Order: sequence, then structure tokens, then C-alpha cells
Amino acid sequence: MAMLIDSHCHLNHKRLQNVGDPAAIVENAGKAGVGGMLTICCRIAEEFPEILGIAQKFENVWCTVGTHPHDAGKPDEQAITQEQLVQLAKSNAKVIGIGESGLDYFYKNSTPEDQDLSFRKHIRACIETDLPLVVHARDADEDIIKVIREEGAGTRLKGVMHCFSSGRKMGEEALDLGFYISFSGILTFPKADDLRDFARVVPRDRVLVETDAPYLAPDPHRGNINEPALVCHTAQRLADLYEAPFAEIARATTDNFFRLFGKARKA
Repeated sequence: MAMLIDSHCHLNHKRLQNVGDPAAIVENAGKAGVGGMLTICCRIAEEFPEILGIAQKFENVWCTVGTHPHDAGKPDEQAITQEQLVQLAKSNAKVIGIGESGLDYFYKNSTPEDQDLSFRKHIRACIETDLPLVVHARDADEDIIKVIREEGAGTRLKGVMHCFSSGRKMGEEALDLGFYISFSGILTFPKADDLRDFARVVPRDRVLVETDAPYLAPDPHRGNINEPALVCHTAQRLADLYEAPFAEIARATTDNFFRLFGKARKA
């Protein structure tokens, strides 16, 4: 069985406790052919130590450090400087990326101004550390690309558009900027035809798969709690779209993960 990597999940999330503890979730994933996963930080002050602790317990689990745009206006997150973010990113070999950060104009749990400041801080930390950026984008396509172009001009900035569900124009612009595209269970949803049309044209060397667990469980598990083991359904749909064998897409997305997140080391 070809190994898959869940490139974006939240192993510390309380909803996942209904499935099991992190050890059980990692075991379930292994049985499904998922050999590794990246657990994502959304609030540095509140959850980074826990997330790092989870990653340190398992050979093929890594983590990020970052502030979600929903939390960009919280005082404890605003107090974290770029220098501190850089230090945390360099603090442990298990920290292989920065984020998730970005812009979310759908919920606006933080003001656009606070989100912009936080997003730019994360991009600058990525450039300083040469680590990839994990981008959250919702209803903010133009501003996401604008900020990346402004901050990343003349640098080696790299990253991934996580849980991609934006418009095709943004996807093509992200690819032009050297970013990767990660697809979640949304790719399997019946009404996601536009997303599938775009997925067909994403180069195979620039695509990742993820769960965003515990959210967005793919069909046929939609409505249930998502977990890394279920990323195989998204990978299968992607293979169908590429008209390629599942094993070929599993290898491609895994190779892409290790190319983008170069600090990660296979066990």
C-alpha cells in the first residue's frame, strides 16, 4: 500500500477525542495507509506547546507554529513578535512550517486590519526561516495574492494553499507564485464540480491532500468527525480526476509533501 501524508490536521482538537487519543488516531491512519501527518497550530499562546508535544511522540507526525486569521485580533497572539515566531519555528526539528495564517473575510472573527498584520508577520517569518507558509484563504482571494506578492517579492517564499476551495483564478496565481495546492474532503462533495475541474489541471508535482480533521469529512463519511485515516478518499478522488492509479497519486502527493516541507524527515 502506497503511503499517504495528511498534510493538514488538528490532532489536539477536542472533537477528535470522540475518535480517540492521538495514539489511536495515528494507529487508525497507519492501518489506512496514511504514514504521516502535519498537525497545525492556530493559537500560539494557547496551544503550541501541546501541539509540539503531540508531534514529538510520533516519528512521522510534524507540526507548525502560527496564528489562525480568526485569532489574529486576540491580544495574546498580537503580542507575539516576528522574532518570537521565528524562534519558535527554529526551536525544534518537529516544527516544519509556519501557519496556518491568512485572511478570512467570511467570518471576520478578527478585523481585516488585524488579519493583514498577522499574515504579513507570518510571511516575513517564513522568509527569515526558509520554512513554508500554510495559507488559510476564505472570501479573500485578491487580498491573499496581493499580500503574498508584496511581501514575497524577490524572496524564496514558498507555501501551500490549504483546503483549497477558492476560485480558479486565485489557484492559477498561487501556482504561478510557486505555491502548492492542497485538497481536502471538499473535493469529494457532490456540488464541488468547479473545484474538481480546477484539480484536473493542477500539476501533479504541486498537489497535496489533507483532511483538515476534525472538519470536512469526505464522502462517504460526510457529516461525521473527520480523521487522518480518511484522507485516502480525497486521494482516490484526485486519482480519478487525473485518470491515474491510486498508488501513483499517493506517491506523488507524498513526494510533494517532503519536497515542500524540506525540514521533515521520513522515519
